[in-house]
Amino acid sequence: MINEILDLALIESGKLSLSLEPISLAEVMHECQDMIEPQAKKRGISVAFPRFEISYFVKADRTRVKQVLINLLSNAIKYNKVGGTVVVDCIASDPGRIRICVEDTGEGLTPEKLTQLFQPFNRLGQEANFEEGTGIGLVVCKRLIEWMGGVIGVESTVGKGSVFWIEMNLTAAPEGAAHAADATAAAPAQVQADAQLRTLLYVEDNPANLMLVEDLIARRPDIRLLSARDGNRGIEIARASLPDVILMDINLPGISGIRALKILAEDPTTAHIPVVALSANAMPHDIEKGLEAGFFRYLTKPIKVHEFMDTLDVALDFAKMAAARAARKEQA
Repeated sequence: MINEILDLALIESGKLSLSLEPISLAEVMHECQDMIEPQAKKRGISVAFPRFEISYFVKADRTRVKQVLINLLSNAIKYNKVGGTVVVDCIASDPGRIRICVEDTGEGLTPEKLTQLFQPFNRLGQEANFEEGTGIGLVVCKRLIEWMGGVIGVESTVGKGSVFWIEMNLTAAPEGAAHAADATAAAPAQVQADAQLRTLLYVEDNPANLMLVEDLIARRPDIRLLSARDGNRGIEIARASLPDVILMDINLPGISGIRALKILAEDPTTAHIPVVALSANAMPHDIEKGLEAGFFRYLTKPIKVHEFMDTLDVALDFAKMAAARAARKEQA
């Protein structure tokens, strides 16, 4: 909620910074699917994403497009009926434009509510609902999409549901994109090819926290960010990609961050990787328990930017020295 308010303040002041570049809609959709599935599963909502026969690229800020889509998807899940569905579709509309639709089977909106939809802090009567919110999520989405040269709209029928959509400008694929390998599979080779590029794996199931870390890492061109939504998937990616540092939430679906840390520590291929805890469990005994479990450092939420960046640098330096020691040991 705080992040939404800060985003709106930056937008309204004209100080929001965007990095516009060709991004693959298929890749963004896949990432959004991974991030939103736990929420949908928890509420018994079925979510269907499109299969892309054609590679579509839009000129936009990758993190902000994901932010908009996650917001629309989260709303479609939160305000749906029990056992409902959410269908995502991509339609090439006008020449050079593409429309992304998020359709739900919720209660729908009256014409009166539709006119109030993009008003700041207007929750359309949901204040008494158990769902949390600020009433500015859609306002932020509208501003972000417009800043990226797109438009946002909605069509709704009371009793049947709503379709929220965004339209964006298509652009040419970046050079070499058509022949690029899968991003996750290519990560280890890219890191080895460029000694200056370090890899951070973030294991986190909360989309808002993941997007915040993405924003922070976007300031560091020397770091490549990988992500996993649960402990088991984090272990798989860690073993496959061997990141320099791992950032680990504690309360994860499946196995806890502490259990995932233990498994990584018992595996000779990953035991050397410093694992930094990043958790909302901020009581002194939580921190002590985490450090005793073997975390390299223990950070608490909400993230303190300077502390986060300093800790990341310390962990990266530690990983670099550990790699140098291992290399000398092999030579000996």
